[in-house]
Amino acid sequence: MTTTEIRQAYLLAAEQAVNLLAEGEVALCWQKESVLAGMSVGGLAGHLARSVLQVEWFLDGQLGDAEPVTPMHYYARLKGTSVPDSALNVGVRARSEETAAAGPATVAEQALAAWQRLSERLTWEPVDRRVAILHRPGEEMFLDGYLQTRCVELAVHLEDLALSVNVRTPVTQSALGIAVDVLVAAARERHGDQAVLHALARRERDINHALRVL
Repeated sequence: MTTTEIRQAYLLAAEQAVNLLAEGEVALCWQKESVLAGMSVGGLAGHLARSVLQVEWFLDGQLGDAEPVTPMHYYARLKGTSVPDSALNVGVRARSEETAAAGPATVAEQALAAWQRLSERLTWEPVDRRVAILHRPGEEMFLDGYLQTRCVELAVHLEDLALSVNVRTPVTQSALGIAVDVLVAAARERHGDQAVLHALARRERDINHALRVL
């Protein structure tokens, strides 16, 4: 995909997230448990909002000279994704709840404002622009690569939040396509092509659940 296509796909999915966060049902269910065990609707909303807020934060972060991480490797090297109390998931929940602590109205307003600024900013940021991954000190990505990871997060968690509050929010095809491409590439890096082939065509031999990346 071109830079323009990636950025348009991201902004469309981010707009869906902004609109969902502003739904009254989200505020009404804020303290209830979401479809994700151990995470409240508010926490899940905070996590979704961060896929808009973090892009701005990371763009404004201090850069070094690290070799940029690819979207594929960003996910392939994750550990403990399916373990609720892993360091990864504990960290995700903590950051999500920190964002959610501002309350539903403020989270929705902050996400909308960030999306509006990004809609303009992403038209002029250069193709070789890098961002600092602030919760992984010293790590950097190319902006378009990071936006692809945000398309993954938006595609996954838009559905999670919509199901949690019984609102229908279909994810755009462009973001879904990016999400599938990135996660399948991550599965190939993590497990190898033979294992991924088994997951796709010989499930009885899929001993590693190779397509389960997150």
